[in-house]
Amino acid sequence: MITVKEIAKRCKVSPSTVSNILNGRANVSEKTRQRVLACVKETGYQPNYFAQNMRRQQNHMLCIITEGLSVFGTNPMVESIMAYCEENGYRTVLINLRLYKKWRDTWYDDNKKIRAAVKPAIQEALAIRASGIIYVAGHCRQVDYFPPDFPIPLVITYAMAKDGRYPSVVIDDEKGGYDTTEYLISKGHKNIGLIAGAMDNQHTKSRLLGCQKALFKAGMLFDPARVHYGDWLRGTGYLGAKQLISTGSSAIFCMNDAMALGVYDYCHEMGLAIGTDISVVGYDDMEFADCLRPALTTNRIELSEIGRTAAEVMINALAGKEKTEETPMVINVPCTMIERGSVNVL
Repeated sequence: MITVKEIAKRCKVSPSTVSNILNGRANVSEKTRQRVLACVKETGYQPNYFAQNMRRQQNHMLCIITEGLSVFGTNPMVESIMAYCEENGYRTVLINLRLYKKWRDTWYDDNKKIRAAVKPAIQEALAIRASGIIYVAGHCRQVDYFPPDFPIPLVITYAMAKDGRYPSVVIDDEKGGYDTTEYLISKGHKNIGLIAGAMDNQHTKSRLLGCQKALFKAGMLFDPARVHYGDWLRGTGYLGAKQLISTGSSAIFCMNDAMALGVYDYCHEMGLAIGTDISVVGYDDMEFADCLRPALTTNRIELSEIGRTAAEVMINALAGKEKTEETPMVINVPCTMIERGSVNVL
């Protein structure tokens, strides 16, 4: 691997001159500058950022720790974090814990297991002297894996810090549930069924609360019998549709698009026309939502905006921008209703 010293030797200048030229600070002739830059290009020299970080107090290096890159939503958030950091002069190091791939759903409530996975990642981030850590969770819940005296800035993304000590950026799920239900009510639907995720899941709780508030505002009663709890998978949607359509629901609010796909399966099997005989709304706006026929009306989670906001909060903290009493420790990013063809007007 070519070094600054080798570049300097080839160009017959000092290492400090090469370093200054690369950093745009050199007071040398244009001829010397061009000779050094030509040598850099010819040799394919790349700066050793980790070595530089060890010598710098402010190294403009951020560490992104994810619970799993295979989880829905993580990649768009990470991409957005990296893009915002790049635009603002920060480099990023990504550590993928792969918790979902390694342990499936057996680790959510096992703090000992999670801490054992997170601790080495934290140590690595501190070892390379990262300026801060952006922790990207796979689903919303309370996170308490970081000590109260954590030495560098920390932002929790897609989940919430348990004690509120660190800023968190999350989906505004309550408003999402409210907006989705209000949308169906505005189309004349009164018998609205819900296909939810796991009963104890924070996304489920918040979206359900928003739904209840929309029904209350419209003077409609919430009926627990019209809620089918599931596991966020396509099969749950099929079973939920079978239950809810048989009890007279004219519209079904699915708390993710995968379960809405299961509703499509059931309706196709029963000869029911979605958007005519039954209305369906999803949540997420996954890639396939626009490919269904009819295309699925859904509530889009603004994943890129969540990532961008997390990066902005981090960089503002590193820049020393003071927080005010009005600055929230939990930032809720709203979803966006995407109207397509799966809802009819009664």
